[in-house]
Amino acid sequence: MIVIPAIDIKGGRCVRLRQGKMDEETVYSEDPVEVAKRWEEAGASLIHLVDLDAAVEGSPVNFDTIENIVSSIHRGVQIGGGIRDEETAERYLSLDGVRRVIIGTAAYEKPELVSSLAKKYPGRIAVGIDAKDGMVAIKGWVDVTTKDAIELAKEFEGCGVSCIIYTDISKDGMLEGPNVGAMREMVAAVDIPVVASGGVSSMDDITALSRDCGNLTGVIVGKALYAGNVDLAEAIKHNS
Repeated sequence: MIVIPAIDIKGGRCVRLRQGKMDEETVYSEDPVEVAKRWEEAGASLIHLVDLDAAVEGSPVNFDTIENIVSSIHRGVQIGGGIRDEETAERYLSLDGVRRVIIGTAAYEKPELVSSLAKKYPGRIAVGIDAKDGMVAIKGWVDVTTKDAIELAKEFEGCGVSCIIYTDISKDGMLEGPNVGAMREMVAAVDIPVVASGGVSSMDDITALSRDCGNLTGVIVGKALYAGNVDLAEAIKHNS
């Protein structure tokens, strides 16, 4: 299981939100490039970038900032937020260093887009499923649907997506621990590799996810890194 540091970008700055609420942000750095370099130096093999503004707007807002990050480090990145058409996906995938893009809202609204991109870019398309009480949330977590998260994940089995990035938004940014049960259920339900996201507050949480969630592929850690609750180098060492 790999440990993946997260850099959430809003207004060109590195921030963290509480439960995805755009008006409840904490700014951790005015320079996301510097943050990416810090995580690279700590040993990250993959960095998780999210354009929060784009997740709401539906099209890239912080593309220049993301491009600067990608060109400034030597680690692979995965990018999410507002990727809802083939043009946007290809724009990101054309950047050297972008390992994969994450399709979230469009996976719910236009599942055929995911299948098409997965065939065109094998291994480089991930599906982001964000859920509240097990139901899929879209458009920057603004809208909670009546679609079951596991049901949506199952729709992408066999189409070639690289992984499911599963986020429990009630836990995200809260430092209260991840929803281990929900992650375990997702891993058990689908044949697609699963990356857990949301709520990690300590090394013990990372250990619990690794121990109790079967073949979990990775875990994304955000606020716990910025708050100093988790040392990235140590977390990577213990999970390598």
